[in-house]
Amino acid sequence: MSSNPFGEVPALPVAVASGAVVFVVLLVLLFRRARATWPRTDVAAVVALYAAGIFANTVFPIFLEPVSSDQPWSPALALIPFHDYEVADALTNVVVFVPLGILIPLLMRRPSFWKVLSAMVVSLTIELLQLAAQKLFSGGHVADVNDFIWNTVGGVVGFAIFVVLLRVPILSAAGHAVWMRSDGPVR
Repeated sequence: MSSNPFGEVPALPVAVASGAVVFVVLLVLLFRRARATWPRTDVAAVVALYAAGIFANTVFPIFLEPVSSDQPWSPALALIPFHDYEVADALTNVVVFVPLGILIPLLMRRPSFWKVLSAMVVSLTIELLQLAAQKLFSGGHVADVNDFIWNTVGGVVGFAIFVVLLRVPILSAAGHAVWMRSDGPVR
């Protein structure tokens, strides 16, 4: 049992388990679609590690017992865009989601802008998990429409960086040699 007096859910075991689930799901998808190569398997591992880190840092802490105080506590939900939001928070959210915009196309045979908008789905999932953690337990984060907006911008910026890097001749040649090979699945 935890020595925490508030009954805090430990982030590490949950994050590791969630990362393992993401890795297995990505491997199953890659093998089912005959897209599993060693480089894509490596990227799937990086995406799983990234997902575990994002999950641990955006959903936790979760307290099983609310902290007692004299003031009533109710879950916070910020739905007004660009209100009471700092530039540093926006930049942090963009920077944190740039890797997702780069990693997702590396898993695909033919990446497209619409598929990379999965950053938007991931961000919405995070905000809904934060809201659920607040409603069901005593979550430590506020579900915020600004986070959703800036996380999505980060994913789009990451995809833009991916596209620009593919236009650099040496990187494009290397990328096609490694990522776009059709030499079959990992054996």
